[in-house]
Amino acid sequence: MEVEPNDLLLFARIVEAGSFSKAAERVNLPKSTVSRRISLLEARLGERLLQRTTRKLMLTELGASLLEHARKVVEESEAAGALAQHRQGEPSGRLRISLPADFANLGMNVMIGRYLERYPAVSVDLDLSPRRVDLVAENFDIAIRMGDLPDDSSLHARPVSLQRFGLYASPCYTALHGLPEHPDDLVKHDLLCLLSRGGGPQAWVLTRGKVRWQRELRARLTANSPDLLARIACSGAGIAASSELFAAPLVSKGELVRVLPEWELPPATGWAVFPGRRLMPAKTRAFLDMMTEACTAAGH
Repeated sequence: MEVEPNDLLLFARIVEAGSFSKAAERVNLPKSTVSRRISLLEARLGERLLQRTTRKLMLTELGASLLEHARKVVEESEAAGALAQHRQGEPSGRLRISLPADFANLGMNVMIGRYLERYPAVSVDLDLSPRRVDLVAENFDIAIRMGDLPDDSSLHARPVSLQRFGLYASPCYTALHGLPEHPDDLVKHDLLCLLSRGGGPQAWVLTRGKVRWQRELRARLTANSPDLLARIACSGAGIAASSELFAAPLVSKGELVRVLPEWELPPATGWAVFPGRRLMPAKTRAFLDMMTEACTAAGH
């Protein structure tokens, strides 16, 4: 049986107003039209929804059950109207963002400057600490997170970046220690590894086509910054796992060389995570759109 959503909306308005006449005024319809539509709805359902008396309206058992669904129709209708109005509004207010310092250095300074210039009614708070903030409890609007995301129904996510990883060392290091010819040779080298969420070195899983290599390795140094690892490798400290985005400029300057170039580490997706609000504020939507465009233009 199909029920017209507009009739459910009208039914909810009548209950909310407490009378047919008041509801008719709110929806700008004649009282006779409102009464007729509810009568037709009751006929379609085969039961009364309202018991009419001279003083007030009483919900029947079916009416009380149907009211819950009717209120959802009202909520959806109001949300749609608010969304249309919200999208037309100018971004304003304070935007709180948590992002890794490395990500901020990937051209985000230029994008954020443009954002502030385009939307003068918005102020921005940037938290560059490596901790994983609680977006809802700490009232953050957006957080940038790398890699796999835990399931959390209170948050939504949008992919904004894809970073590919490889192994890099300085020419002075390879001159002294040689180049590994196979991943098994890595045990003989000083290794600079990314820090895992558990606190230890992140495992190196190398692939070459369909061939997969993985082994626990002892790290000489661990850090939660692929940018820093690439720069430390430039000093000759060892072989570093780093993102191509940070290593490529150093390779082009001759400060780093790719190690085991036919082998790759797993890529990491950068996610923009935000609270699963019913309506995203205009300031957040505008920032996400500009950041996505900036990452795409930068080749992320």
